[in-house]
Amino acid sequence: MRNIENSLANLLSQDFGKLILRVSIAGLMLFHGIAKLLNGIGGIKGLVAKAGFPEFLAYGVYFGEILFPILMIIGLYTRISSIFFAGTMAFAIYLAHGHEIFALGKTGGPVIELALIYLLASIAILFLGAGKYSFDKK
Repeated sequence: MRNIENSLANLLSQDFGKLILRVSIAGLMLFHGIAKLLNGIGGIKGLVAKAGFPEFLAYGVYFGEILFPILMIIGLYTRISSIFFAGTMAFAIYLAHGHEIFALGKTGGPVIELALIYLLASIAILFLGAGKYSFDKK
C-alpha cells in the first residue's frame, strides 16, 4: 500500500492540486458573476440598502464575482484576489443569510453551505498560493 502511495505522490503534484482548486472555485463563482452582469444587481442593491450600507457597495459584486475569480483562475495576484474573494463571500453571507447562519436546510446541510465553501476555499488559496502553474510563479 505504501508503494502505491509513493507512486501517486511522485506522479501527482501539489502545484496541480492548487491549480485544480483555483480553477474550480473561481471558475464556478464566475458563473454567478456573469449572471449578475447579464441580469443586473437590483436584488443585491436592495440587500445592501436594507442592511444600512450605501447602495454603491453592491457594485463590488462585479469585482468579487468576476474580476478576482478571473485573476485567481490565471494565477495573477492570487493571494490578494483570494482575500477580496473571501471578503465578498463573507459580505454575501452577512447580507443574504445573516439571519440563518446556523440554520439547516431540507437536506441537513447548513443553509449557507455553498457560500461557506467558497469562503473557506478562498481562504485555503490565500494560504496555499497559486502554485507553479500561474502567472504569479513566472
